[in-house]
Amino acid sequence: MASVSAHVAASLSPHIRHVFGVMGNGNAHLLDAIERGGDVTFTAMRHEAGGVVAADAHYRAGGGIAAATATYGAGFTNTLTALAEAAQARVPLVLVVGDEPTSGPRPWDVDQIALASAVGARTYTVGRADAAATTAIAIEHALSFSVPVVLAIPYDVGSRDAGPIPSPIATAAAGPLHPASAFAAATVSEIAAALAAAQRPLLLAGRGAWLAGAGDALGRLADATGALTVTTALGRGLFPRTEYDLGVAGGFGADGAMELVRQADVAVVFGASLNQFTMRFGELFAPGSTIVQVDTAPAATHPHVGRFLRADAAVAAEAILAEVVAPAITQDASPRGWRESVDVAAAHRRASGDDRAPDGRLDPRSAAIRIAELLPDDRVVVSDGGHFIGWANMYWPVASPERMIMIGTAYQSIGLGFPSVPGAALARPESTVVLTSGDGGGLMALADLESAVRVARGRGLAVIWNDRAYGAEIHLYGVQGLAPEPMLIPEVDFAGLARAVGAEAVVVRTLDDLDVLARWRDQPVAERPFLLLDLRISADVRAPYQEEILRINTPAARRS
Repeated sequence: MASVSAHVAASLSPHIRHVFGVMGNGNAHLLDAIERGGDVTFTAMRHEAGGVVAADAHYRAGGGIAAATATYGAGFTNTLTALAEAAQARVPLVLVVGDEPTSGPRPWDVDQIALASAVGARTYTVGRADAAATTAIAIEHALSFSVPVVLAIPYDVGSRDAGPIPSPIATAAAGPLHPASAFAAATVSEIAAALAAAQRPLLLAGRGAWLAGAGDALGRLADATGALTVTTALGRGLFPRTEYDLGVAGGFGADGAMELVRQADVAVVFGASLNQFTMRFGELFAPGSTIVQVDTAPAATHPHVGRFLRADAAVAAEAILAEVVAPAITQDASPRGWRESVDVAAAHRRASGDDRAPDGRLDPRSAAIRIAELLPDDRVVVSDGGHFIGWANMYWPVASPERMIMIGTAYQSIGLGFPSVPGAALARPESTVVLTSGDGGGLMALADLESAVRVARGRGLAVIWNDRAYGAEIHLYGVQGLAPEPMLIPEVDFAGLARAVGAEAVVVRTLDDLDVLARWRDQPVAERPFLLLDLRISADVRAPYQEEILRINTPAARRS
């Protein structure tokens, strides 16, 4: 006979290949069942939050849904920031945890269901008679609604006999949302007519368009209408015609590219939430522009949207394209030649920076440019949160959306960088995983530096932007005259910390010190260790996206 934990493990295995987490009293029997089952790989992390982050990164990197696991109580509560990030980012994953016994809470138990609900995750609790079915329902819920779920195993249930393991239970995620109604069909026609008549059409795509597989259809729609293209930070690389693509919209975008976006008279947005950063706090489009949004959300997500179509991005793009090329439209309209008339390459130009900032430390812009020249082409970039996110996003191109992963930005968190590496590394075993993190977030995530080094090995690289400060606070509050001491961090030797857990590491004070990256890149992967670059950068150089945040949040700027 098999235990309840064995039923859970067997029900995970048809859908999930990787489980990340930390062992404790509440999940010991589950991990034993996973190890004995052989179909699911368990990767040990060093902090419970790291298990959730790794599962999150595994999905975002294109590896499919994964699971995390932790014990009850403190093990579970340690996951909450990472669980909130996954919920805000709409990432499906399953967090399997121990929970209080069915006889009632012990003195150290907390209301885990309420805590999970507070950060946006639903809890499913297994029993002796329904462990397999409940597990299947939890996975289906995660996939159907693109959310994390918690699967709880009461402490006195996990090792109980549950009988023979049943046959795998099929689960199914929701299919694409079709614009099937007469109202939707009319909106498709209106969008097609607006694009066909536009003098300066623009298509903007986000992560939702990537998940829908809309890249090819959107590329054909851009060609048919002569539209320039632009993406959100999570949709970069989606459009096939790079010669007409303006890069990332918002604060990560080049000034010249954003000027062209602002010239668009009709912009159709596919699978993007139009958050404040993408929209440049309302300044992305010019007043009078026609803004259309296509998304699976119930309604438009920004007040500047004038027309909304609730639909799957790929289905809608094909439907709009069919209307655009229909004789009723094409006889009176054709591409106006806007995208051929502008210099897209010039619009991408950015400030290159100096070798050193005035304070004698590295200029992060020149360091970012040099690192981009040296990185392996086949790479996945995983990013912690913090001021430094501008450098990788502005200067390190990636081939497709699932190759730039920013875990923490949805919940405005830092400290989730190092545990992102194992999840991405197991999702993309052929690629080099490049972590970009600050010294503040790096210290928060330090427990899983060892996990990153152990799992990624020669396919792992960490770049620590070490400015001896919480940079975002320096650039937002330091300039307002607040006391700087709480914003500062004593200079930490991340290179020494990395060597202690088996990595190769270098303190980078000059651009020439980055030559180590070229030597590391050119070694056979099997022979090279994990590499950490401890960049001693200036805290005085502000990322351009931070200028927009400063303008919105500084009282004097708001009054002007």
